[in-house]
Amino acid sequence: MQFRNSIDRYGAIAILIHWLVAVAVIGLFALGYWMVDLTYYDDWYRRAPDIHRSVGILLLAVMVLRVIWRFINPPPAPLSEHTRLEVLSAHAAHAVLYLLLFVAMVSGYLITTADGSSISVFGWFDVPSVTGQVKGMEDIAGTIHYWSTWAIVVLAGLHALAALKHHVVDRDRTLLRMLGK
Repeated sequence: MQFRNSIDRYGAIAILIHWLVAVAVIGLFALGYWMVDLTYYDDWYRRAPDIHRSVGILLLAVMVLRVIWRFINPPPAPLSEHTRLEVLSAHAAHAVLYLLLFVAMVSGYLITTADGSSISVFGWFDVPSVTGQVKGMEDIAGTIHYWSTWAIVVLAGLHALAALKHHVVDRDRTLLRMLGK
């Protein structure tokens, strides 16, 4: 398999980043959904948010690399059997997914750093607050984070259903291309 995308196939780097982001988003959503109900006396009360924040910061770095990679290595052309509506809706869905991912990650960062504290990423390095202390920012950022993550899950679910529709109903190569085949 080639590393770069070609006119008709995704390359190994685009495929790896796609699935890495998918797994991270699913994991972060599940962890976030679970951890909000933890009590102070739960063993995971501090550990779960630390993991969530650390993976979120790493995902932000991967997404920045993904955007750069997409600019220097454009995706394959749409399949000839795709309708104009399918092509336009796929482009729109990808653009909105990217936007929502960045909104979710930035708002998550702002929740934690609203008090001026930094985020430790697995103890490897710290990401400092860029805002300092901003009263009430964590509440606004929390609301944005909540709704943007739910929107990501819904849109990613539609994205997956569309890929399955192409594979099962249309019997085209859309899903296979993202599987490296």
